[in-house]
Amino acid sequence: MTKADVLLGLQWGDEGKGKVVDVKASKYQLVARFQGGPNAGHTISFEGKKFVLHTVPSGIFTEGCLNIVGNGVVLDPIGFMKELAGLRAAGFSPEKQLVISRRAHLILPTHRLLDAASEQAKGKEKIGSTLRGIGPAYMDRTGRNGLRMGDLLTADFDQRYGKLKAKHQRLLAAMDWGNPEEIPDEQAFLEAVEKLRQLKTDNTEYLIQEALNQGQNVLAEGAQGTLLDLEFGSYPFVTSSNTLASGACSGLGLAPSQLGNITGIFKAYCTRVGSGPFPTELFDAAGDFIREKGHEFGSTTGRPRRCGWLDLTALQYAVMINGVTELAMMKADVLCGMKEVKLCRAYRVDGKESRQMPFDLSTATPIYETMEGWDFDPSELLQGDLANPGKTEMPKGLQKYIERIEQCCGVPVRLVSIGPGRTETLMR
Repeated sequence: MTKADVLLGLQWGDEGKGKVVDVKASKYQLVARFQGGPNAGHTISFEGKKFVLHTVPSGIFTEGCLNIVGNGVVLDPIGFMKELAGLRAAGFSPEKQLVISRRAHLILPTHRLLDAASEQAKGKEKIGSTLRGIGPAYMDRTGRNGLRMGDLLTADFDQRYGKLKAKHQRLLAAMDWGNPEEIPDEQAFLEAVEKLRQLKTDNTEYLIQEALNQGQNVLAEGAQGTLLDLEFGSYPFVTSSNTLASGACSGLGLAPSQLGNITGIFKAYCTRVGSGPFPTELFDAAGDFIREKGHEFGSTTGRPRRCGWLDLTALQYAVMINGVTELAMMKADVLCGMKEVKLCRAYRVDGKESRQMPFDLSTATPIYETMEGWDFDPSELLQGDLANPGKTEMPKGLQKYIERIEQCCGVPVRLVSIGPGRTETLMR
């Protein structure tokens, strides 16, 4: 029996997980998303084309790879069908290699309204939700009220839907949300549900176990990032699911002993979308430089991302609680041309230096160390790899930067991305 590898983000999401899954997918027979919803935006670029996946696993472009939407995912029927239509329009046939867990919960149009009403009620304390109904869908899941993919095949689905919709309308009325009887997109939702019934669903925990028993390679794909985890993220400015490696167990039906290699993805700097503490955030020209050069705008929302220096304290924390065995550093090319870069090596909390993640991240002031910057021509570096370089050796500044990260985290950096394309990747 083989073990399932896990790939996840170590920061506040947007690390580049989609690209790394796409690069690695050829080695796997099965790729499975284990949590999150359509707020994810996994960007994949190859052959001059760019795709942004929201719910479909990132192994969908790899021929012969089965892609599973796990039970830990919340699925928006309207958005999901649009995503599949976009893939078909690009010449792919995603249905042939896609299976959805019968235990995956559905996002209703009224979930979106509840999301918006909740954010409005919070005022200045809003968390920066993407307003896709994900939080309310997870609340119904834990409240044991939710509708699941398997419910679509029951004879009384319409009654179940009507009951949950009525509950949501009562909540909306109590929150003074316009006219709760008006539900935008309800007809589109019902039409998408009809199409969703035609897709393949299964008790996917058995499919995954069977694949492992047969010695197949399985990759569990996470969404968002460690610092957005419901339990260990910068609460309350977090997502509604468990983004850690342990989430692959509850989100796919894996035992902890069945987890193998755990790849943690991080950017050479930090970004964050929405509200919440961000110790290393930059408000100067350096932050603007990173945002523009790195095209740091949400792939799902289009919102400008907040940018800052790499936070080693937070990264070390993420490595620890995930049991990360290898690291992948993304967007090393974005920092090209900077004479010097900074790293947050520790925090100052209550007047004392600390290398621990505090209970309240907003109390942390970064303590920086400055390192030499770097510059390189990606096309020359790509003539080889990091173990056997091409004409241009890896810049000394970048090499030292990577070594400092490895020293701090105690885990090797095995992959360095120097561009958005599938081939713009260096392996160590």
